[in-house]
Amino acid sequence: MRFKFIFEHRFEFRIAKMCQALGVSRSGYYAHIKRPESKRSKANRELLDSIKDIHTNSRRIYGSPQITKNLPSDKKASRGRVARLMRANGIRSKVVKKYKATTNSNHNLPVADNIVNQDFTTSKPNEKWLSDITYIATAEGWLYLAGVLDLHGRKLVGWAMDSRMKTELVCSALKQAIGRTGASKGLIVHSDRGVQYASKGYQKLLEKNGFICSMSRKGNCYDNSPME
Repeated sequence: MRFKFIFEHRFEFRIAKMCQALGVSRSGYYAHIKRPESKRSKANRELLDSIKDIHTNSRRIYGSPQITKNLPSDKKASRGRVARLMRANGIRSKVVKKYKATTNSNHNLPVADNIVNQDFTTSKPNEKWLSDITYIATAEGWLYLAGVLDLHGRKLVGWAMDSRMKTELVCSALKQAIGRTGASKGLIVHSDRGVQYASKGYQKLLEKNGFICSMSRKGNCYDNSPME
C-alpha cells in the first residue's frame, strides 16, 4: 500500500522524500515497481478503477452493496471482494457511521474564529490554505495523512504521514508546505478545531510565520469541504 501511494504521487513529490516519510527504502520501492504484475493484481486494479468511477458518480454515497450491483458486466465481483478493495484504498460511503476518528474537538485549548466562513475564493496563490487529517487502511494498520491544500488552484502543497495522529504530523505537513511555496505573512490557514490544530506547537508555528489561523465551526464539515 505504501509503494502504491508513492507510485501514484511520484510526479508531485520526490520519491526519496516519500520513502523516508513512509519508512520504506528506495531500493524496495524500485524492486516493487519492476516486479511483473500478476493476473490477480491486474484484475484487482481494473476492478478498483470501476469501483472508483461508480463511487465518484454517486457523489461518494454508494457503499459496497450498491457498487457491487452497479459493476459493469465484465467486472462482476462478489460484495466481499469489493468491500476489501474499498477498505484497502480508503473508499467509503459518506453515510457510513463507523469510521476511524481523525478529529478530537473535545479539549480545553483555545480555538480560532471561522475567518474563511466557507469563502473558498482566492485571487492569488498562498492566500488561503486548508489543512485536514485523513487515514489510509494498510496491511500494517492505519496510516494518518495530514494534507495542506492551496485554495488557489486546489493544489496540495504539503503533506505528512505517520502511524500516530500527533501534533508533529500536522506541523510536518505545514512545514513542508512553507518550504515548497515560500508563503509569507498574512496567509490564512484554515482547519477543523481538532486538538492537533489547536495545540501550542501548531499555533506557535503559525505565529512564527505570521499566518492567520481560521477554524471550522464545531461539527460543520462544510466549513472545510474542499479538503473532505
